[in-house]
Amino acid sequence: MGLAKEKPLYETPTDYEDDVYLWLYEQIELLRQKRIQEVDLPNLIEELEDMGSEKLHALESAYRLLLAHLLKWKYQPQKRSSSWEITIGRERDNIDARERESRTLAAQAKSIVETVYRRSVREAATETGLPRESFPTECPWTLDQLRDEDFLPD
Repeated sequence: MGLAKEKPLYETPTDYEDDVYLWLYEQIELLRQKRIQEVDLPNLIEELEDMGSEKLHALESAYRLLLAHLLKWKYQPQKRSSSWEITIGRERDNIDARERESRTLAAQAKSIVETVYRRSVREAATETGLPRESFPTECPWTLDQLRDEDFLPD
């Protein structure tokens, strides 16, 4: 006598294209129950790759915002505001949280800063009205300074 085929967990599984949030939680439940044969593996792989990319993008964004605000702080001291200081602190907190979550991303911080610095200069120039040439061509601060919650340039 053969074993009866297990009934699918979901009569009508959610389509990845229709509701990715619900689809994801269905995939999680399938994995928890070790029902690997029912997992939408191609889309799950794609979603996991996207999650990794988003984590990198979020860290890049935090460094970009931090750098832009530090540049504005240094090169337009007469317009310093509590809003700028709050943004600097918030982005340092974001950087700290993301780097604690991923040692691999933390190890890439120097490269990330080099990559986003030019965009930070563009943003700072636009917001301050100063020409891009007013700012250094390379990031003037060390990673330790960028991560130091008490550091503010001049």
